[in-house]
Amino acid sequence: RILPLLTPLAALGFVAIQVLAIGFHAYRGETSQVLPLNLVYLALSIFVMWGRARKAPIASRR
Repeated sequence: RILPLLTPLAALGFVAIQVLAIGFHAYRGETSQVLPLNLVYLALSIFVMWGRARKAPIASRR
């Protein structure tokens, strides 16, 4: 419970990584092989970001 704001920010970072990974794999023509996994990771990151920012935020110890 130290700096609970970092959890949604970390999830936002993973969202950015996945969006860039999808573009990278599309550029290389690997979409049929890895796109489903990238979309799963993207959805999980968005879910964590939403859940910790809006649905069930963690209260700070202070």
